[in-house]
Amino acid sequence: RLHCKRFWAAGVNDIWAVDQHDKWKYKFGLALHTDIDPFIGFTHWLKIWWTNSNPRLVLSYYLDEVEEQGYGPLVSQSDSGTENFGLANGHTLIRHFHDPSLRGTLQHRWMREKKNVMPEISWSQLRHRFTPGFEDILDIGVNNGWYDPDILLEALVFHWVFIPWLQKELDSYRERVNNTAKCADRNKVLPHGVPNNMAEHPGDYGVLDFKIKVEQEAIDMVRTLYAPPDHEVFQLVPPDFHAIITQMYAEIGQPAVTRESCWNIYLQLL
Repeated sequence: RLHCKRFWAAGVNDIWAVDQHDKWKYKFGLALHTDIDPFIGFTHWLKIWWTNSNPRLVLSYYLDEVEEQGYGPLVSQSDSGTENFGLANGHTLIRHFHDPSLRGTLQHRWMREKKNVMPEISWSQLRHRFTPGFEDILDIGVNNGWYDPDILLEALVFHWVFIPWLQKELDSYRERVNNTAKCADRNKVLPHGVPNNMAEHPGDYGVLDFKIKVEQEAIDMVRTLYAPPDHEVFQLVPPDFHAIITQMYAEIGQPAVTRESCWNIYLQLL
């Protein structure tokens, strides 16, 4: 039997809810991660990498967004996976830095499995709107025996060719989602409009904005402690391999990676 559940948020930037998506992890070696402001349905990031289970990487997504925007939320939210420990600690430390009265408190909300609802909805929408066409393209290499994620050389070439291209496609998808009003729902009392507009001008929609301005000093401190940029998780491929494949890519004329060319480029570099 279905039960009606209520979601509560006080306003814009009250909560940033993060979640990982593993549907492509084992078949293609690709891992996705997102962050949503559930009050307005605004997607802060939609990332693809060769992992989404490293707490340094997850925290870096948050720090990059806060650094770009100049602010963060009151509370961060995630499921209880260990990959989110860095985010919980990092966000809490940033909040303590700006408000010493919060010391001794955790500024992160842990959600039980399947209770981090808004990111789960966004993944469902991604599976419906984005995944089918791109999964068909990725399947070409697997079905033809060109790519096995368990073979190291093939995985490295695949990551080098496909991840930057897919990230650009996901960035475009995120922009479309953030600039499109959701269908009205009479069962919701949350504001209705284009997420980008609501994020930039919450007062026009009669809602409060709880964003916390963040100083660069705090970001740098947390990054140094919990997400040092020289960690190997931030390398698309190992440096020596990157140097070799970059030279090979130049030798074949540096063709643009597209839907039509991606597998041909991969095979030339393999």
